[in-house]
Amino acid sequence: MKEITVKSVLNRKKKRDSWFLDDYTLNPYEGCSFNCQYCYIRGSKYGENMEEKLSVKINGPEVLDKQLAFRVKKEQQGMIALASATDPYIAAEEKYCITAQFLKIIHKHRFPVLMITKSEMIMRDLDILKQIHRDAVHAPELRGKIPGAVISFSLSTLSDDISATLEPGAPLPMKRLQTMKLLKDAGFFVGVNCIPVLPFISDTEEQLDRLVCAAKDHDADYILIGGLTLFGNQPADSKVLYYKFLERKFPHLIPDYKRLYRIFFYPPKSYQQELERKADAICKKYNIRRSILAPS
Repeated sequence: MKEITVKSVLNRKKKRDSWFLDDYTLNPYEGCSFNCQYCYIRGSKYGENMEEKLSVKINGPEVLDKQLAFRVKKEQQGMIALASATDPYIAAEEKYCITAQFLKIIHKHRFPVLMITKSEMIMRDLDILKQIHRDAVHAPELRGKIPGAVISFSLSTLSDDISATLEPGAPLPMKRLQTMKLLKDAGFFVGVNCIPVLPFISDTEEQLDRLVCAAKDHDADYILIGGLTLFGNQPADSKVLYYKFLERKFPHLIPDYKRLYRIFFYPPKSYQQELERKADAICKKYNIRRSILAPS
């Protein structure tokens, strides 16, 4: 683990994210030891996501304190997504506790937070998350519509075998759902990010039904469902690594993927529309909403 100092840790978005409702992103680490092969960071403009390139922003808490104080003076409260380009609870967090320190500073300045994770380590921070949940002040247009802390657990599949191959450093899917249920029982607003679902593997009607049913059975308040992006052509890029996964596990699907993606990073609009149709129908069946914010 490399220790680095930074001048800034809080990234303000030009526009609030329509899915996650965050105005800011915050990453305590560079890189991610969960090592998810499909991660959009790999090969994208945001850089690589390799375990051997892990860095901790050792002065991050001090920098965040100053940046949030400035935003409060400017009356620029908004949701902070923690984290957007790593998991806030990678193994290094046990030693460095940067995420824990970030949460205390977020509470100090009364910002709301969206936690995006695959890890049960989040249970360590239950007390400070409860304080944020209670005390955070949203931007005016979101006040009273969502609580101060929103917690999302990411899933791409319910298969332990696929997860162990594609997400080798992450807890298995059922452990994530069980942790989410514990947080729901503790009074939090929780959900599942099925982003990405895997074409021809976990995006079929049968597999989507299983994912949504599992989320509902574990008391998720919402579920977000989105497609897979595949970036880059270098050895460490998501497209290359994902095709190696297909060669090992699903070689018969490679022609289907090549037809679906062609030369692009994203599946075509027709695929996205069909995924939306299936997701809408299945979520309606289980009476679970597809957004963090309740439909107006």
